[in-house]
Amino acid sequence: MTLYLIEGELENLQAEQIQQALDAIATAATQAQAELIEAQVGEDLQRLFVVIDATDTAIAQQSFAAGGLTVSLVKAVRLVGQDLDTVRARKGKANYLVEWNLPAGLTMDAYLQRKAEKSPLYAQVPDVQFERTYVCEDLSKCLCFYDSPDESTVKHAREVVGAPIDSLTPIRNVH
Repeated sequence: MTLYLIEGELENLQAEQIQQALDAIATAATQAQAELIEAQVGEDLQRLFVVIDATDTAIAQQSFAAGGLTVSLVKAVRLVGQDLDTVRARKGKANYLVEWNLPAGLTMDAYLQRKAEKSPLYAQVPDVQFERTYVCEDLSKCLCFYDSPDESTVKHAREVVGAPIDSLTPIRNVH
């Protein structure tokens, strides 16, 4: 099975409508022998980030389509920083999402080596807890999830590890 990141646009839906869509996605995934691993929504209820474990892209997309939401991105991703059981247990802990558009020419091995070298530096910012990263297999971008008291602490943590921020979004777990 492969993890797929699907980003969706919510088009002014209310929290209850988003939850209903996610329930439909989870049901469709289960019926297709896939799994909705997590769903995070921006605090402004405009963007949705879903991770589905499926055998192929079509099943992930069909599962998401069951929610009736608009897709803006579908990418195969690699989970870094946690295993799936830990994500299932801690998915509600993250409250900030950092998107980083990775530089051209970066290899997965180089990214993972850099991540291993830099991650211990998070100890210098004890107020923020790095949770996990999903790296697009095509190395176009990564999404890093944090548990932090505020945006400025996340920004400071990213400075400490020398990682840029292309977008910083307060999020909430909705599944």
